[in-house]
Amino acid sequence: MAVERPLRAPVAPTDDQTRIHNIGYRNYDGPRLGRAYARRSLYSQSLRGAYGLGRSVKSKVLPMLLFVVMCVPAAIMVAVAVATKANDLPVDYTRYAIVMQAVISLYVASQAPQSVSRDLRFKTVPLYFSRPIETADYVRAKYAALASAMFILTAAPLLVLYVGALLAKLDFTDQTRGFAQGLVSVALLSLLFAGIGLVIASVTPRRGFGIAAVIAVMTISYGAVSTLQAIADAQGSGGAIAWIGLFSPISLIDGVQSAFLGATSTFPGGVGPSDGEGVVYVLVALGLIAAAHGLLMRRYKKVGL
Repeated sequence: MAVERPLRAPVAPTDDQTRIHNIGYRNYDGPRLGRAYARRSLYSQSLRGAYGLGRSVKSKVLPMLLFVVMCVPAAIMVAVAVATKANDLPVDYTRYAIVMQAVISLYVASQAPQSVSRDLRFKTVPLYFSRPIETADYVRAKYAALASAMFILTAAPLLVLYVGALLAKLDFTDQTRGFAQGLVSVALLSLLFAGIGLVIASVTPRRGFGIAAVIAVMTISYGAVSTLQAIADAQGSGGAIAWIGLFSPISLIDGVQSAFLGATSTFPGGVGPSDGEGVVYVLVALGLIAAAHGLLMRRYKKVGL
């Protein structure tokens, strides 16, 4: 038979059992920098990272090497123009990026995955969104940073050509107009290539896969378009050449600048798109840039959950 035990009265805590710990927490009274500061910081960090600044020496090698490779041919052309007292530069400002498109494609293939794939791989994207920053801020900062890095890559050799042309005492008005047209062309190219590269790289957290995918899209599309244009030219279907050029980023830029920026087209026969076809080229280029931004927004709304 169970015996009930009397309940014991609660024991009041003694003085040595009661302690108040001051662990030093206090309210933050400093300035609240907000989303704009976070967006600028992410942009500057990503732009520096596109050239390996603030990272290891190994990370600086490839982007700096590609930058040098982009500028050296321009310096050689300037030296030749000055030495021979030529009346014009060997290559037009608008044509330089088309000639160096392999280097540009390699740069975006190497730096687009570096910009976004590491955040996906190490799952740091939700940490960004835990701060006063939203999906649109992250996407725009990354997009703007890579586009700015590509603009630096493509505009620097044009600046070398322009300064060299002035030193060679070529016509100031013609050179300034050509330089301005070249800047407009590479600005559009930078936005387009950055958007395509980031969309492809954001699909996979593996940097190697992202590099291979970007290179494949850039090179295969250009090779296929060039082949089809050559076949159309050989068969006398010249009207189809311009429309085929819409399916490659490089040929798309080529068509825009040959239609509106006074550039010489690299299409078979040297005949670029007409004014009406040029309008289509501009609309397709702007549509691809907008589509790239929209796809990145959709992608990172899912990633940030």
